[in-house]
Amino acid sequence: MAVTSIPGSAPQTKAARQARIRALLAGASVRSQAELATLLADDGVQVTQATLSRDLVEIGAVRVRGADGGLVYAIRGEGGDRSPRTGQAPEVLDARLAKLCADLLVTAEASANIVVLRTPPGAANFLALAIDHSVIPSILGTIAGDDTVMIITRDAAGGEAVAARFLELASQGA
Repeated sequence: MAVTSIPGSAPQTKAARQARIRALLAGASVRSQAELATLLADDGVQVTQATLSRDLVEIGAVRVRGADGGLVYAIRGEGGDRSPRTGQAPEVLDARLAKLCADLLVTAEASANIVVLRTPPGAANFLALAIDHSVIPSILGTIAGDDTVMIITRDAAGGEAVAARFLELASQGA
């Protein structure tokens, strides 16, 4: 039996639940397991404290001092930066994505709901990860090769707008 995902629906698997926890920790300063359980419940995910505790251990979440000095949950960065990261504001993520686009984006082309971004060799995974962590609701997902990132948009004809957005980000970050 295949697990399907309906936009806005609750995760149906352990992996999906843990991905949602990662997203919540990356997007907000979560101070306690109770607060995290409430955020998950708001998304329609009911979880016991024991399960939540196991999930936090399995994804490598740690408690660190937040910007205000209080303890918050953080997950380790991906790639070369393994330091714990707390939730980042969308503006910070957009600025980082703009900088990376300015440094790495060679071309952006679209066809229907597919966008193809070209990068220098070896840079596609780095750019795709930044796109995955950004807050662009029109993007369904990314696939990265060595020098190519393929983006799938939610809208059947949304590729042109997303390609234009990446070219705009590249010019802003320069």
